Amino acid sequence: MTDQPTSKDAESLARELGELLNDSQSSVTTAESCTGGGLAAAITSIPGSSAWFHEGFVCYSNEVKHRRLGVPKELLSYYGAVSQPVVKAMVVGALQVARADYAIAVSGIAGPEGGSDDKPVGTVWIAFGKRGGVAQAHKFLFEGGREDIRAASVIEALAQTIDMIKEGAASN
Repeated sequence: MTDQPTSKDAESLARELGELLNDSQSSVTTAESCTGGGLAAAITSIPGSSAWFHEGFVCYSNEVKHRRLGVPKELLSYYGAVSQPVVKAMVVGALQVARADYAIAVSGIAGPEGGSDDKPVGTVWIAFGKRGGVAQAHKFLFEGGREDIRAASVIEALAQTIDMIKEGAASN
């Protein structure tokens, strides 16, 4: 038995996210780097997701993060793509471009290479934001191989977004 996330976990979380968004007539967009579109794939695997998911962005390179989402080059060069300021800027850019109600951004080091002492393989930043709100970001250190890290990132991003939406609903 493994504690690694499964695609079933992602499917059930994406379904729950969809129900929350559908019930509130809200939409979500994604801005992904290390997950390479895996988050959008999980979301769009749910029938009817076109009602609450209109577009996603796979911004793997720094140049595309800057050009497509408006992430300042200064943030990318000073902090690096795998950082709190960059994922927050990705959320802000995705919200502006997609005109969605919520955005999720993921940037990390899935490996097997590319890690450092400060940012080892498995380091992933996930940010969430609501239109008109302030983006939140959290750092994770996932274990396993490349696909394990990518899958864990997708599941955590979905789970954290669900929590954020529920907390927002509770405060309204």
